[in-house]
Amino acid sequence: MELARPQLIHRWISVFMLLCIFSFEAQCFYLPGVAPQDFLKGDPLMVKVNKLTSTKTQLPYSYYSLPYCTPKQIVDSAENLGEVLRGDRIENSPYEFHMREPQMCNVVCRSVLNAKTAKELKEKIEDEYRVNMILDNLPLVMPIKRPDLDTTVYQHGFYVGLKGQYAGSKEEKHFIHNHLIFTVKFHKDPQTDAARVVGFEVRPFSVKHEYDGEWNGKNRLTTCDPHAKRTVTSSDSPQEVEDKKEIIFTYDVEFEESDIKWASRWDTYLLMADDQIHWFSIVNSLMIVLFLSGMVAMIMLRTLYRDISKYNQLETQEEAQEETGWKLVHGDVFRPPINSDLLCVYVGTGVQFFGMTVVTMTFAVLGFLSPSNRGGLMTAMLLLWAFMGVFAGYASARLYKMFKGSEWKKITLKTALMFPGVVFLLFFVLNALIWGEKSSGAVPFGTMFALVFLWFGIAVPLVFVGSYVGFKKPAIEDPVKTNKIPRQVPEQAWYMNPVFSILIGGILPFGAVFIELFFILTSIWLQQFYYIFGFLFIVFVILIVTCAEITIVLCYFQLCSEDYLWWWRSYLTSGSSALYLFLYAAFYFFTKLEITKPVSGMLYFGYMLIASYAFFVLTGTIGFYACFWFTRLIYSSLKID
Repeated sequence: MELARPQLIHRWISVFMLLCIFSFEAQCFYLPGVAPQDFLKGDPLMVKVNKLTSTKTQLPYSYYSLPYCTPKQIVDSAENLGEVLRGDRIENSPYEFHMREPQMCNVVCRSVLNAKTAKELKEKIEDEYRVNMILDNLPLVMPIKRPDLDTTVYQHGFYVGLKGQYAGSKEEKHFIHNHLIFTVKFHKDPQTDAARVVGFEVRPFSVKHEYDGEWNGKNRLTTCDPHAKRTVTSSDSPQEVEDKKEIIFTYDVEFEESDIKWASRWDTYLLMADDQIHWFSIVNSLMIVLFLSGMVAMIMLRTLYRDISKYNQLETQEEAQEETGWKLVHGDVFRPPINSDLLCVYVGTGVQFFGMTVVTMTFAVLGFLSPSNRGGLMTAMLLLWAFMGVFAGYASARLYKMFKGSEWKKITLKTALMFPGVVFLLFFVLNALIWGEKSSGAVPFGTMFALVFLWFGIAVPLVFVGSYVGFKKPAIEDPVKTNKIPRQVPEQAWYMNPVFSILIGGILPFGAVFIELFFILTSIWLQQFYYIFGFLFIVFVILIVTCAEITIVLCYFQLCSEDYLWWWRSYLTSGSSALYLFLYAAFYFFTKLEITKPVSGMLYFGYMLIASYAFFVLTGTIGFYACFWFTRLIYSSLKID
C-alpha cells in the first residue's frame, strides 16, 4: 500500500496538469490535497481573524491590537514564510457559527473604552483601516452595489468605523462598527445533507446598544432582540468612540444557499472587469515587438547579409583599407571590458532571476499558486531564487573564464553576496521602520533567521556548486582574434552618445509592460487579488523579445560607428527600463495612492527601489545575452586573414 501511494500522487499531479492545460477556461487552480470540507447541519464553523489593513498607511496591525472581544485563549494559525513577510497574522476569534443555523443579536462582549483605547480606535478609523476575517479559507468581503454599472463589487474586509456628524452639529465624530451581519453562502449536495462554504460576506453597522438595569452579561438588549424580532437594519443611532464610552459588540449570522460550486468559489474574488484593458496592453506590446522584429529582420537579412558578402569579397589591400563599419573593429570587439568582474556578477545574478521568474510564472499559469494558498507566491519565489543559485554561479564563472579570469572563488563569492546583500540591507532598514511603528508587518527575528539561512545555507553553496562546474568547462572561444593594442574609438555623433542611447533603449521594454505594471501595483498597494498570470506570462515573453531586439538594433548601430565598447552598454541599454519603472512608481504614488505618513512613503519607495533593482538585473541580462549571441554570430561569419 505504501509503495502504491507515490504512484497515486504522481498520477494525480499528471491528471491535474492535463486538466489545467486542456480546460484553461475552467480556472483549475487547486492543488491535489487542497480538499473541500463538507459540513453537516449544526457543524461548527471556525471564524479566524487576520490583520488590520489600510491603503493609506500600508502598515498592517494585529486584530487584537484594538479593544475587540477576545476568545478565552488566542491561538495563532500556522503560517508559511510568505504569509509572515506579507504581515498576515491569522488567529482564532470569539465568533461561533453553526452550519445552516441562523443567529440573531448574539452578544460577543462588552468593552469600556479608556483614553488610550479610544485614541487607538480613532487613529485606525482616521486611517481607514479594514478588519479582515477568514472562514473555511475564504476571506471576508463586503458587497458594494455600483448603480452606474449595475454590478456588485466586493471590498476586502470592513472598515473599523466611520467619521460623521450629528444632525445640526458641525463637529466631526468617530463611530465604530460594532454590529456585524454575516452572510455565509453554501452549496448543498443534492444527494447528501452536507454543504460547502462558497461565500463569506458582511454588512457592518454602528449601533449604540441599550439594555435595562446593570450589565451582568446576560441582559437582553432593547436595540437588538431576537425574542422581539427586533434587528439592526441601519446606523441611525451610532456608537461613538470616546473615553469612558461603553461598546457592546454583537453579530447576526445568515445562511444563503448558492448555485456556485466549491471549485468556482474564488471566481467572485478573482473576477477582473478590465479584461479589455489587458488585451489592449498585449496588442500595444505586440505592435512594439512587430516593429522591432521588422527592424531586426531588416538588419539581419538585408544589411548584414550584404555587409558579410561585401567584406568577404574584398580582394585588394586598397579595398580593405577603404572599408568602414563593423568589420573594422573585429580585433577589439571581444576585448574584456572595464570592471569585467562586476559584469560577470550582474550577468550571473540576472540568470538567477530569469530562472526564478520563468519557473514561478509557469507554476502560476498552471494554477499551482492559488490565492487560496496565502503567501504561496512569495514563498515559491524565495525558494526558487535560492535554488537557482546553481545557474548564477555557472553563468558568472563561464563568462569570467572567457575574460581570462583565474580567481573563480572570488567571483563566486561576489555573485552569491552582492545583489542579495544590497536587497537584504534595504529590507532590514525598512523592517526597522515597520518595527518602530509597532506594526504586525515587522518580520520577527525567527523569520529573519530563516531568510539568512535560506541565503547562506542554500543559495551560497549552490552558487559555488554552479561556479565550480562552470569553471571546469573549457573557456568560450572568441570567433576572431583580439589585437594586443586597442584601437581608438572615433568621435561619435550626438545620438550615439552612450548615455543617450542607453536611456532611449529602456523606453520600449518599459512601454511593453507598463499597462500590466499598473495592475500589479494596484494589487500590491491597494490590496486586491492579482490572478491574471496568463496575461502576465504573455507580457513577460514580449518583454524578453523587446529587450533582446532593441539591444541588438542599438548594438549594431554602435558597431557600425566603430565603437567596440558594447559589453556594458548592452547590459545597461535594456536595464535602463528599470529607471522608467521607478519613475512610473513615483507617478503612481502621487496620483493613485493617498499615503500621507512619512514612514509609509519611505516603505513604498524602499520596496519599489528593490523591485526596480531586480528588474534592472533581469532586463539587463536579457539584453546582454542577446548582444553576446548577435556579435558572435556576425563575426564568426567573416573571413579574416
